Amino acid sequence: MQLIEAQIEEIVDRALAEDLGGGDVTTEALIPGDQQGTASIVAKAEGVLAGIEVAKRVFHRVDSELKVDILVEDGGRVKPGDIVARVEGKVASILKAERVALNFLQSLSGIASETNRYIEAIKGLPVRIMDTRKTTPGLRLLEKYAVRVGGGENHRMSLGDGILIKDNHLEALRSRGLSLKEILAQARKNAPLSLRRVPLSSRAAPQLSLR
Repeated sequence: MQLIEAQIEEIVDRALAEDLGGGDVTTEALIPGDQQGTASIVAKAEGVLAGIEVAKRVFHRVDSELKVDILVEDGGRVKPGDIVARVEGKVASILKAERVALNFLQSLSGIASETNRYIEAIKGLPVRIMDTRKTTPGLRLLEKYAVRVGGGENHRMSLGDGILIKDNHLEALRSRGLSLKEILAQARKNAPLSLRRVPLSSRAAPQLSLR
């Protein structure tokens, strides 16, 4: 869990550096440093919320004295007009953090909501919805977390989590004259023992611990 905390902190810091690295010249030119206020995060569409704790972390990284009250937890369903959180403190700090916080919240909630749409569509069927490694570079931990919030399951977090023979592997091996049966046999023979004993779903499920 400490490793995951560090990864999330790194992601948040990188996002803040991207947006705030040169300062916020508009806020600094217009807003008095001691002005206090309260902001509400309001849902604009129906769906499943994901990333509220990440958004909270953004506000606190900008200003640890900001008070963030979460009203809807990750996994909760929201509709237009629902207030999901309130932020209280220096207005300048809120304005500097808001876009990065909302970007995380909107993106992850979109993934969770879309995943949940598929989950609802297959209810009663003997199938599972699982994700892939086709994630935004650097955001895999959060995006796969959002899939789980939406009711889906994680497949491989990385190439080290399981053997998955794809077309390019087959092409390379068939050029050496190996048949599909031989390829499968080689994969089973050379697979690490740890992959044979632990279910993939147990290895690849990212968790968030931000409180």
